[in-house]
Amino acid sequence: MSEAGQIESLREEVLAGLSRRPRAIHCKYLYDARGSELFERICRTPEYYVTRADLALHESHTPEFSRMIGPQAHVIELGSGAGIKTHRLLASLEAPRAYTPIEISAAALARSARELESAFPEIEIRPLQADYTRPIDSDALTLDPPARRRIVYFPGSTISNFDHDEARDFLARLGRMAGAKGAILIGVDLVKPVDRLLAAYDDAEGVTAAFNRNLLERLLRELGAEVEIDAFAHEARYDEALERIEMHLVARRPTRIVVDGETFEFDNGDSIHTESSHKYSVASFNALAEQAGLKSQKVWFDPDGLFSMHWLVADA
Repeated sequence: MSEAGQIESLREEVLAGLSRRPRAIHCKYLYDARGSELFERICRTPEYYVTRADLALHESHTPEFSRMIGPQAHVIELGSGAGIKTHRLLASLEAPRAYTPIEISAAALARSARELESAFPEIEIRPLQADYTRPIDSDALTLDPPARRRIVYFPGSTISNFDHDEARDFLARLGRMAGAKGAILIGVDLVKPVDRLLAAYDDAEGVTAAFNRNLLERLLRELGAEVEIDAFAHEARYDEALERIEMHLVARRPTRIVVDGETFEFDNGDSIHTESSHKYSVASFNALAEQAGLKSQKVWFDPDGLFSMHWLVADA
């Protein structure tokens, strides 16, 4: 998608999100260049366990991932593939057929592709610019000759950002992408004490708060919106019934946001829901996968039992 197209998409979703009740803007709009930089800082905060646990899991279990993937596989990653986990996985594989990172940002994708081509000259790198939260054209993933199998690789905890119905439908699409002989290797954050979860999404240094408020700064920069950024505060909440952390931008006083001449009034305490992060037990994620026509054949954990990776296949 072009830069102009991305701005228009942001405009449409912001207008729709501020018009609905409760107000919400999709979490993908947290991740512009500044947001991505802030998220990298979040990953280094003492409170945010997810990245460290995910890395520790990969350090312990990548050789087993490689054995299960096997030779001549086409690895399809949802994301740019710029991280250490991807490099570690590709380096461990036996004669991989190809690697396809799927990323909406053209700049991030191009940068990652150059790095991967340099690091792995023996692997065919086939970057695909697309929004992986939407259906992907299967022709864009076709190889000639075809790979022995497809592996859809989705590390990290992004599946947590989908509501349960969205996650079910998304997993079903990944199952179709992998195909009957393929598999999905996906990261899933686990349920844990509420105080630890709240701290992870509201660090003492205030990096997460800056990350959340950066969404309002995007409205100023890219849409020319009228918004008093200091009128909104970051807040992390836990919804026990849905087992999820929510991030909100909460009005601290009466204020308004104006976008394209449309005015959205906020009373003190009104909020914009900007992100959800669902947490799963192994049993609850297995049940979700089953609803998507998949079954979990293997689950791995980091040494502290904070994070998991599932190997999903089509449920015959």
